[in-house]
Formats: sequence, structure tokens, C-alpha cells
Amino acid sequence: MTILLMLIAMFVLILINVPIAVALGIVGVVAMWVTQGPDMLPNVALVLYEGARSFPLLAIPMFIFAGALMNASSISIRLFAFASALLGFIRGGLAMVNVGVSMFFSELSGSAVAGVAATAPVLLPAMYKRGYPRPFSAAVTSSSATLAIILPPSIPMILYGVMAEVSIVQLFVAGIVPGLIAGLLMMLLCYYYARRYNWPVEEIFDLCRVWVTFKAAIWALFLPVIILGGIFGGIVTATEGGARAVVAALFLGVVVYRDLDVKFLYRAIIEGATQTAVVMLLVAASALVGVYLTEMRIPGQLAAAILTVTDESWAILALLNVFFLLIGLFLHSAAAIILVVPVVMPLVLAAGIDPIHFGV
Repeated sequence: MTILLMLIAMFVLILINVPIAVALGIVGVVAMWVTQGPDMLPNVALVLYEGARSFPLLAIPMFIFAGALMNASSISIRLFAFASALLGFIRGGLAMVNVGVSMFFSELSGSAVAGVAATAPVLLPAMYKRGYPRPFSAAVTSSSATLAIILPPSIPMILYGVMAEVSIVQLFVAGIVPGLIAGLLMMLLCYYYARRYNWPVEEIFDLCRVWVTFKAAIWALFLPVIILGGIFGGIVTATEGGARAVVAALFLGVVVYRDLDVKFLYRAIIEGATQTAVVMLLVAASALVGVYLTEMRIPGQLAAAILTVTDESWAILALLNVFFLLIGLFLHSAAAIILVVPVVMPLVLAAGIDPIHFGV
């Protein structure tokens, strides 16, 4: 009942255009006031600070900034040219290129927003020019960008790892196969629609063009190896991998491609700082709600209540998936993870569900 009231209060605040982080903070402060009285007010700032003070969370601003730097350079254009040379001779090849480039950017920035910002200005005009329907082009671009949620270095996975206290590297590894399968299925769907509606083949296969575009994009193609290789090899942590991504993006933009000037760098800094502020404010505000939930032992009570109904792990997992689907209709993925994961983790563990499996 308490969780339901808190959710209703938060949704009402969101409906009247209160920012999600502010709504979360208001609900948390009111809940703490009810349980602790006015004496809790001096502790609010400390709770906010402690909620965001986490070394693994430093990976989030790193990957966001790296994505912003890549958006400001010509990486997306070079990748598009190379992928088009490889797949352009297939019917529906440009749509497949869209999916492939989005998957590649997912492995660089970990953010769906950064992926769309990088690929849409290049890919959408090209698809329109070649006669692809506008709704289809927009759907392919936006849906393929969501692969950043599952492919490493996924920012939602970093958030989940911090909230659930599980290995972020293991989450990254576990997300590779599902992410690749999802991307390949999207490509097959693009091919199916291209065959069904007889969309034209863009160009013939030219090995010379493939080689030329490969040489132009070779530095960008090695970025995932530089960023993720050290993480998977145990050489660096996810946070240090994010720092590598920033250095690599700066090196490519300033030294190699020389298209990242002061103006674009300033825009990248502003973009990265804005996105980071949104996520970190959500994390800090969720700590207020977390204090109340912990004091009232609500996660344990919820787990006990559901386990009295069923203890089948598959049923509980299906129920939680439906719940996340519904709450995802109203909340940003980061807000949903921050708000719900600490509440349901005791239930997940009690049901014998692997937390890595649940996170993916």
C-alpha cells in the first residue's frame, strides 16, 4: 500500500510537469518526514550526496561525454560510408546499415540518445533520398538505437549494477549475445520488408570502394577494441574504460580526423554535462526514497508477500517483466531502474533468479 501511494504521488507530480528527479525527491523527503519527523531535514543533503558518491557511477559521465565527442566528429559519416560499401548491394541494405551503425555506436557511447543524435542526421536523409518510407526510416533509426540498452557499455546496465550491487563487467559480457541477436533480427526484418515492398538495391558491390572506406574508418572501427577490450580483459574497470573512451574520442577528433574544433568541443561538453546532470540527479533523489524503503523494510515485506502466492522463479520473472514494461511506459529507463530495482532485488534473490540474468 505504501509503495502504491508513493507511485501515485510521483505520477501525479510528473503529470503536472514536475521533473522526474524533483518528483522523486519530493516523495522521498515527505516519506522521510513522516517516519523521522522534522529532525531529518539536516540529513537530506547528506543522503543526496551519499546516494551519488559511487566510483562505478563515474563511468556514466565518462561514456556520455565520449558519446558527445563522437557525435561532434565525423565518426558516424565514416562508419556509414564503410557499412554502405559492405551492405549497399543487398536489397534493404541501407536499412541494415542503419541498424549496424546504431549497434556500433551503442558499443561506443552506451546511450540510445547519443546513438540517435549521431546516426539520425546522416542516415535519415540518405534513406529518404533512396525512397525509403519516412515512418519506416524513423522507426528503424529509433528502434535500433535502443540496442544501446543491452549492448556494452550500456549506461542502464551500469545503473543496474550499482543499484543491485552486482558486477558491471559480468553484465556487459552477458549483454553481448542478446544484443547481437536482437540486431541481427532487426536486419532480417529490414530485408523482409525490402523484399515485400520491392525497394531498390542502392548500388553494386565494389571491393575497391570497400577498401577505401575501410581505410577512412579504420581508427573508428578499433574504438570498441580499445574501450571494451580492457574491460573484458580485466585490465581496467568500467569507469576506467569510460575514461579510455573519452581520451580515444578526443584523440580521433583532434589529432586523427582534425574535425573537432573548440566550438564543437564546447557543444560536446554542454551536451555531456546536461545528460550527466539528469542521470545523477535521479540517482541522488532516489537515495531519499531508498532510505525510507529500507527503514520500513518494504522490499523484504514485498518479497514475502509475493512468495506466499507463488515461488516459481519463471512466474515471478514474468510478473516482474510485465511490471517493468508497464512502468517503462511512464518513466525513463534510468528512473525506472533506480526506483524499482532496490525494491524488487530481495524478491529476485529469494526466488533463486540470477541477478545477472534478471539485469539483462
